[in-house]
Formats: sequence, structure tokens, C-alpha cells
Amino acid sequence: MVRGKSLGWALLLALGVCLGVADAQAQDAQKARPPSKSAKQGKAAAPAVKPVIEPKAIEILKAASDRLAAAKSMAFTAVVSYESSSRYGPPLIYTTKSDVILQRPDKLRVITLGDGPASELYYNGKTMIAFSPAENLVAVAEAPPTIDAALKFAYQSAAIYYPFTDLIESDPYKGIADGLELAFYIGQSKVVGGTTTDMVAYATGGVFVQAWIGAEDKLPRMVRAVYRDDPAQLRHQMELSNWQLDVAVPTELFASEKAAAATPISFVHPNAKPTPGAMPPAKGKPAKPQPPKTQ
Repeated sequence: MVRGKSLGWALLLALGVCLGVADAQAQDAQKARPPSKSAKQGKAAAPAVKPVIEPKAIEILKAASDRLAAAKSMAFTAVVSYESSSRYGPPLIYTTKSDVILQRPDKLRVITLGDGPASELYYNGKTMIAFSPAENLVAVAEAPPTIDAALKFAYQSAAIYYPFTDLIESDPYKGIADGLELAFYIGQSKVVGGTTTDMVAYATGGVFVQAWIGAEDKLPRMVRAVYRDDPAQLRHQMELSNWQLDVAVPTELFASEKAAAATPISFVHPNAKPTPGAMPPAKGKPAKPQPPKTQ
């Protein structure tokens, strides 16, 4: 084992969140400017909007969840883009691409490229392997016997988290239903994913989400999210493509000869101590991982 090293620094966590605030000078200028009379009237006249949970939105979300839960195996590609504030004010955007293959109940492979270190994860029901190919570092750990438990173990042990986690768990709708505050139907799009999709919006666990779900095949094509406690209201987007359900998956895909020959390191959380100023995770939700340092 290599002392003083952790796999966490080599894994790009896709849904980064900024803890910074808007430019101080802009805030001061806004505070110094007195509100106009019309602005005051408009603010006073604005009606309170009550959250709603529309049955049609729930029907679409459940149909997508049921389609994914019923699949014995699946493969898809997730391209994730997320904003991170720069020191100059306007946010920068970072992107990752993950090719995902799983076979229920106990096999998973995630190959990730991105604007940062590449990473590979292999899980076979007994062992979890996290590999950083550029650095030739590997962390190996005994893992629980199901994909759901293994994903939880990966996050708690080494801060490995994927924004598509809810989609590959055994009950995708549970991640939405726990803490659901609102849900409504927006309409249809014929642009996203090259097919007709139903657009729904919902809020759960402190996250506001808009999702595009295939009208015919019920597969998600795009998801956009904003953490409501994020002062900068940075946006996170995930595009999903190349869906294949119930395909034959060779067992050898869930292992790697290169990873087996790499230099071993500890399978541990990258931050033993909380980062100063870090926000705690919402109840039942993973903490929002830190983005890379920006200019």
C-alpha cells in the first residue's frame, strides 16, 4: 500500500457544487440602489405560489422508474455538465462522460472520462475496484452483495458518487419520492434525445429537477438540476443516450487486467476531516461534492 495517498483525489466527482457567493461589488451596488416604486408594487402584488404534485407528472416518473427497475441488465452513456464559480464571477463549466454497464443484482462497471482525472470502477458482487489509469493507481475493497449496497458503500467509504445513481438502483422512484415537495408536467419536446419526450419538473431533497423522459420508451434522456440551498444557483445537466436494456453482458467486463497490475492505494474517503465551510448533505442525500479548483 502507498502511504499518504487516497483514491478520492483521482476521482472526478461529477456533480460538483460551488460554496462561493456572487461578486461582492455587484452585491453592494445592488444594495445601494433604491428600489423603484413599480418594483415595490410588483413585489407586494406577487402572489404566493403553492407547491403542487400533479398526478400526470407522477405517472411519467413512475413509468420511467418501472422500466429501469424491470431491466435485468442495461448499458447507457451519461454526459454530465456542471457549473463551478470562477474567481472572476461568471461560472465555468466542466464535463464528464461515463459509459455504464450493469447486470442485476451484483455487477457494475463505470468508465469515466472528463475535464479532470479519468476513472474506472468495477464491481462483481464481492469486490469493488476503483482504478485511475493515468496515475496507474488502484484501490480494492470487499463490497456488499448488491448494486444498491455497493453504491452506498462506495460513497461512504471513498466519496465515489455518480449523478445517475438513482437510475441504476433497484427502485429508482424511491430516490424521488423520499422528500418529494412538488411535481408538475411541462409539456413535450421533440428536440432532446432525438425523440419525443415528456418534460416534468419536481423538487425533492432540496434539489429542483427538470427531466426529459421518452414518451414511448419511458427512458430518461436529459436531467437538469439546481440545489436550492446553493447561493449561486449553479446548474447541473446530465444527457443520457445509447440505452440498451436486457442485453447479454459478458462476465469479463466487470474486471480489468490493467487495474489488477496497478499500484495499490487505500480505498478511503479523500477528506478525513470536513472541508471548512462545507455544507452538510440533505437528509438521505449524498453530499454535494467539491468541484475542481477554478480560475
